[in-house]
Amino acid sequence: MGIETSVESGTEVMGLRESKKRETRQLISDHATRLFIEQGFERTTIAEIAAAARVAKKTVTNYFPRKEDLALDHQDEFVAGLARTAAARPTGESVIAALRDAFQAAVAAQDPVAGFAGPEFSRMIADSPTLSACLRGLHDRREDALAAVLAEATGAAVGGITPRTAAALLGAVHRTLFQRIQDLTLAGRTNPEIAAVLGDETTRAFGLLEPALADYAVA
Repeated sequence: MGIETSVESGTEVMGLRESKKRETRQLISDHATRLFIEQGFERTTIAEIAAAARVAKKTVTNYFPRKEDLALDHQDEFVAGLARTAAARPTGESVIAALRDAFQAAVAAQDPVAGFAGPEFSRMIADSPTLSACLRGLHDRREDALAAVLAEATGAAVGGITPRTAAALLGAVHRTLFQRIQDLTLAGRTNPEIAAVLGDETTRAFGLLEPALADYAVA
């Protein structure tokens, strides 16, 4: 067997292992979500999730160190979203414009990360004090990440009052709109109906900040 063949074989084995890991992770996540919805987050145990997925408890905690991680499986994407959008804005565009347009696109796509998670999942979050607190913490972390990008973009000191305030204002709009989607979902509105409502409300919500932030952190 030549070196080239050995490398190809090793790459294939690694690829299969990664694929298997992704499948196992998704299997655990799917069973956890089902049980959380059926039984409630607080009443569901890691042992029950492991049994449903036919894996060891240790396997569950290896993939998901905290029980909350099983329910909120897109935490990293959620936390990094605003900062990533702000950092990627094109030349001449302000941060507020970039974030507004990105949220409008998420509404149009009925993106679950923006809040379009469906009635069962939304009810699961609302009924769980643990998950509600965790979600508030994710919003806080998202604002912190955005503040760091704004500080770098404007040459301000890390932790400076201006980028922190701007991030807090922009984060507050996202919190409000996210909660609005959740409230309408729990009120029985469908995703297309919610998207139709949020299109105008997103414009109005961000518009309230335009006088203060229209010229702030223009790329």
